[in-house]
Amino acid sequence: MAELKPIKAAVIGCGVISEIYLKNLCEFFKIVDVVGCSDLIPERSKKRAEQFGIRQMTNDEIFADSEIEIVVNLTYPLSHYEVTKAALLAGKHVYSEKMIAVELAEGEELLRLARSKNLQFTVAPDTCLGGGIQTARWIVDSGMIGEPILVSGFCPRSYQLVREDAEVRMVHLPGGGIPFDMGGYYLHAFVNLFGAISRVSGFAQIRNPHRSYLNPRSPLYGDDFEETCINTMSASLQFESGVLGSLLVTSECTADAVQKIEVLGTEGMLSIHDPNNFGGPIRVKRSGNSEELVIPYTHAFFETDRRGLGVADMAYAIKNHRRPRLDASLGLHAFEVIHRVWESTKTGKTYEIVNQTEHPQAMPRTPFGGTCAEHVLDL
Repeated sequence: MAELKPIKAAVIGCGVISEIYLKNLCEFFKIVDVVGCSDLIPERSKKRAEQFGIRQMTNDEIFADSEIEIVVNLTYPLSHYEVTKAALLAGKHVYSEKMIAVELAEGEELLRLARSKNLQFTVAPDTCLGGGIQTARWIVDSGMIGEPILVSGFCPRSYQLVREDAEVRMVHLPGGGIPFDMGGYYLHAFVNLFGAISRVSGFAQIRNPHRSYLNPRSPLYGDDFEETCINTMSASLQFESGVLGSLLVTSECTADAVQKIEVLGTEGMLSIHDPNNFGGPIRVKRSGNSEELVIPYTHAFFETDRRGLGVADMAYAIKNHRRPRLDASLGLHAFEVIHRVWESTKTGKTYEIVNQTEHPQAMPRTPFGGTCAEHVLDL
């Protein structure tokens, strides 16, 4: 067999999250060859370029380079639409950090554009492809807990503004509130487990909209600002499969609470780790058995932070002419769910989800770990 030919890629957006992406894409996954990076702040792209031995570039240089096939969009949510659209218009396949855009209409436009140009377009998070969620899916699919009835997601966090830098401020800007920042992890996991969501309702709110900068080291210390993002949400979900679900999300909880997913079935209960992680404890409690079982992983990519796994899966999808597991229809589906719950708060209505998605292809099981596990993406 001929040696695997990597697909050339470039990263746009060199903030904090870019380091783990570049580490995995440059050092772990063979299918991707990252050749450059860019950022509006040249010092940041220079730092990453030197750190990973790639070229410091501008966005326009990336778009004009005919050898670069994939753009990895790691910009702030407010820039996702602009950067993704420019990349698609330049004929590049795109992997975008979550969420797909800020406005629902923007996300719909981007997906139409990608389809019209026959380009692959995928949207984070990719933690749902990790060993934890994929093992949980195998448990559900195998019937270990019987027929699934209910699923709940619980995401309590604290987004107190204790620094003044843009990396922290962005979670308080449009597209960055916790339902959009963290909701995708849960919704992508839900759809992987049970398929598409058909109807939603619920409540969302902005708690404590009048806030202040809290860190005495900040030059903005004591200054007031207005919170503009929904920061607490209670969503009710109905899946096409008949499963019913709930998702509770808040950034206002300072207690040490556990982030998790739980599934109730006719023959048992499944407890899943925080879906922000690629792995974590997977526990099953069967009917008639008081003992809770810790289930060993059946799938790879659980051992550490493997952000970039979705980029690698898309690269193999390009190579093998298949649908990527994080096709943007999934990202748009999750995006619409959150927007419709927000609308439901204002109208009291239940909403049908218009932007539907296919049940993502499950990751193949494998006994192998480390770099050898990448072969499952080539199947």
